[in-house]
Amino acid sequence: MNKRTWLTKLRKRKKMTQQEVAAKAFIERSYYAQIENGIRKPSPEVTIKLGEVLDFHASSFNLEENPFSIALQNAPVILAHCDTQLRYTWIFNTPDLIPEEHIGKTDVELGDNDGNRALMKLKNDVLDEKTPISRVISIPLPSGKISYNVYAHPLLNEEGIIIGVATASTEIHSI
Repeated sequence: MNKRTWLTKLRKRKKMTQQEVAAKAFIERSYYAQIENGIRKPSPEVTIKLGEVLDFHASSFNLEENPFSIALQNAPVILAHCDTQLRYTWIFNTPDLIPEEHIGKTDVELGDNDGNRALMKLKNDVLDEKTPISRVISIPLPSGKISYNVYAHPLLNEEGIIIGVATASTEIHSI
């Protein structure tokens, strides 16, 4: 299994040590270190606790080994989670960028342009309206402008509280 750099970035964004995360999640530091290093997969209970401590959705661990990942790997689809501050907590299949560079950043921090501002507005609207929304958004990338049909949905924790937004973006054409 690969090292979970996304998890390390989330921990460092919170300015926490492995020991602090482990203590708040009620696990041993060595176990947490093994999870972060990709040596061990946490139990569902630990996954939920880690998500609460580091502000990410527990499904992020399941998504990294999901068989659909293989099918989607070269498809024109981007899947992502962000927190309520619209900072990425997980992303899959990004064009032109390394996924780990997204973690902890907003779209505008990745590139201040009309497309990324529209993407952030969509996510804010989902948080405000507490309902799924779909829009076509064009994003300028180094390889050219790409238009996506972006479907955004409120991301809920185990208690049904909105903790962010999940998005599925399907490329519809590039310029």
